[in-house]
Amino acid sequence: MMKAQSEQRLVYERLKEKTEHPFLKRYLQVGIKEGLFSDSVGALGRMHDTLVQAAYPELIGREIIKVKPTSEALERFPLDAKAIAYVYAEGSVARLSGNKYSTVDIATNVLADASEEWTREFVEDATWNVMDNMVEKVGLALGELETQKILDLYGAIAAEDLAGGGALSGGGTALNWQGLLKLHNAVRGENWRPNVLVLHETQLHQLLNDDKFVNAQYLPSGETDVDRGFVTSVLGMKVHASTLVPNGTAYAIDTRVAAVMLLRRDVTVEDWENPQTGKYGVRATTRFGLGVLRSKAVAKMTNIATTL
Repeated sequence: MMKAQSEQRLVYERLKEKTEHPFLKRYLQVGIKEGLFSDSVGALGRMHDTLVQAAYPELIGREIIKVKPTSEALERFPLDAKAIAYVYAEGSVARLSGNKYSTVDIATNVLADASEEWTREFVEDATWNVMDNMVEKVGLALGELETQKILDLYGAIAAEDLAGGGALSGGGTALNWQGLLKLHNAVRGENWRPNVLVLHETQLHQLLNDDKFVNAQYLPSGETDVDRGFVTSVLGMKVHASTLVPNGTAYAIDTRVAAVMLLRRDVTVEDWENPQTGKYGVRATTRFGLGVLRSKAVAKMTNIATTL
């Protein structure tokens, strides 16, 4: 991370010099006393690792969208109307297929930001466990915020632009095998292959009520851990559940083509201060861009029962 010439490296280079920032100064002093690191570089490394490890479990958004690192402020993605295959003889001139008729511009102007603030007096008395716990809280909040923005991207797709020409109805009943088949079929009907299933925790537990996921004679049971309450994969789709997904809603998505997340700056630790009010602390940020490329690679089901 520090070797690459990136925006993230510049942030950490500047932060390394801020030895008078109350929180960073205390974090360094206590960390050296505890024998955790010997200098400011080691302190930043420990703080970054703590933050990322806390954020990672909540960053499921990156599992349901294609992530592409970028150093550009804006990237343009051409979309082809229809690719055509040709038969040609060896040595002949190859013809380019696909009529490029539209583009999608994605700007990396989305900033996810989470922070904790303390008074100078609190920082001066803070123990290592308190400071480490605060850094973890910031990472957790950032992970949830980033995932929410990605879910909002899919939620904003107009109904008529979804796979199948509209949102599927769950009929007010619990999500079951038949419901999954409808979601899967909607995307396959558009000639895409869904590889992730995204749902609320309640819908995940509804599946665990379906005997097809708990009875060993059925194929899906091999991807189900009833003791831990997991359904890991079904119909070739990796299952991702979160309470951030609206209860009663589920998505089947081909992440290869549906949308893209351009990651300009990954999870980064930054300082935060307001000397006028005597507040200091630390914050976590990411900078990225989001855009839908193939909305027909997304199937959505609504009106699913919201209780078990």
